Amino acid sequence: MINPTEVKSLIRLLDDPDVEIFEHVHQKLLSYGSEAVEYLESAWEEAFDPIQQERIAGLVHEIQFGIVKNDLRLWYQGGAFDLLQGILTINRYQYPDLDEQKVINQIEAIKRDVWIQMMNEASPAEQVKLINHVFYTIYGFSGNTANHQNPQNSYISQVLETKKGNQISLAIIYSIIAQKLDIPVYGVNLPQHFILAYLDETRQSEFDGGILFYINAFNKGFIFGRRDVDMFLKQLNLKFDKQFYEPCSNTDIIKRVLRNLISAYEHLGSSEKVNELTELLGIME
Repeated sequence: MINPTEVKSLIRLLDDPDVEIFEHVHQKLLSYGSEAVEYLESAWEEAFDPIQQERIAGLVHEIQFGIVKNDLRLWYQGGAFDLLQGILTINRYQYPDLDEQKVINQIEAIKRDVWIQMMNEASPAEQVKLINHVFYTIYGFSGNTANHQNPQNSYISQVLETKKGNQISLAIIYSIIAQKLDIPVYGVNLPQHFILAYLDETRQSEFDGGILFYINAFNKGFIFGRRDVDMFLKQLNLKFDKQFYEPCSNTDIIKRVLRNLISAYEHLGSSEKVNELTELLGIME
């Protein structure tokens, strides 16, 4: 446990003009980690000096970014099994104070609404049709075509709030819901696009990897076949590569989300965020 009196005394020294004192105080507060955040936040509200406010805000961000880095490292080293946990960790970069249970509840609500209408003997196409109906028609999710470069399209909490996202964020939510219903839908890392594959786990043939069909989560769950992927790659002048057709790992998905965010912040000229997100990407390289 940290000593509140000591923490408050240290915070008061944050505006000390002596660089050495500031550095010492900064490091000491940093070492307290998340426990110091609430003291720093209330001190920020009470501070009148803009330098002190700026230093407090910078320190809070530094602590929270350190937690995100650590959480992402643990997720990755632990096998990256839970995609929702991975995407929530990235969400924490921009929204550290978010109630993550709210996100989990929102996803559970969509899953429940699909489950209620699901018939026991539904074919794969019927299952996808039902998810599409609930996800796009009832809940109103759609691709953000008007503001595609917006970084908010990559944060799951924002996508669930606004019902708008990019290819990968919509595909992530869609596949998490499907997998919670034991429907084998997984992400496929296609260049310039991110799609989903419906896997028939009973017939893994060498030719098609056991994929029945593909789903475009950005385009209202449109179903298409392998030949359409062939055509798309041909348009991009890309040679055949197995990875463009088959499900990718959760690590690959989170890496792609980070690359999207880096590109979005580059577009906005936010070099500090670009550097930090590049650091997060480096954890999984």
